[in-house]
Amino acid sequence: MTKRIALVVYPGFQMISLAAMSVFEIANFGRDAPLYEVLTVSVEGGLVKDSAGISVATEVIGRSHYDTLLVAGATYVVPTEPDLVAALKRLAPRVRRIGSICSGAFVLADAGLLQGRRATTHWGQASALQQQHPDVVVEDDRIYVNDGAVWTSAGMTAGIDLALALVEADYGSEIARETSRLLVVHYRRTGGQSQFSTLSTLEPSSDRVRAALAYAREHLREPLSVEQLAAQVHWSARHFSREFTLQTGLTPAKAIEKLRLEAAQALLEAGEASIARVANVTGFGDEERMRRAFVRTLGKPPQALVREARERMRA
Repeated sequence: MTKRIALVVYPGFQMISLAAMSVFEIANFGRDAPLYEVLTVSVEGGLVKDSAGISVATEVIGRSHYDTLLVAGATYVVPTEPDLVAALKRLAPRVRRIGSICSGAFVLADAGLLQGRRATTHWGQASALQQQHPDVVVEDDRIYVNDGAVWTSAGMTAGIDLALALVEADYGSEIARETSRLLVVHYRRTGGQSQFSTLSTLEPSSDRVRAALAYAREHLREPLSVEQLAAQVHWSARHFSREFTLQTGLTPAKAIEKLRLEAAQALLEAGEASIARVANVTGFGDEERMRRAFVRTLGKPPQALVREARERMRA
């Protein structure tokens, strides 16, 4: 049966939210019957302008029956819109699931739909969401979060990851994978994956330290000693170690471990390699060393990520 999915928009919404709806459109390609019907809705219907002044045609929210409602995000914290909040409160019990992209989470929270639930939003707005709605468990470093019938995503392109996860939940991993290939995006950038990469969060001021980090990321399989990294940027080992720690807040060894963990986590969650293989290609060398790093940093062993990935694929 075709599932009707509607994106809820409002004046000033961010156009990139519509990219998530393209996922459902592309999922229909080559099917005898469409998997999804995609709609754009608003409180009053008609043309609604996005943040760039581009108008989008909408129908009045509630005029149709929906399988899923997704609230679009904006480039700002969405202020309370009483009519929209009232519409979501009225419709939420009638839909199978409801969700948001980026700051659309504020609208769900205003409607009481995130009370006591885990949720995420754009990292730059997460603290505001937590302050305004202390009854929400805000996970500010997730790509998307699923809590029961409620799905929320981080900002901007994370809406695409959320939409692919919904396709997988509806029709399985193979159709979701086919859809991602047609979209030319990575399949299964999992909800548990961080909104940030290690390189983006460290933010060293020195070009040489940034170059050393970039080199390390491309050569994780190698030992990556302080001497090796220092030689790449033409510094002494002592000077490199001092500057690196000063600019990143981490020792070189700790930063390298973070890079290795990030790479290993992505490989394990994608289910594309064995634990032993992942330990080898990411430079941990052996499974036990990688296991200790996972437990110490993530609170669970690599086997847990593999098990969770398999469960998602069976879902």
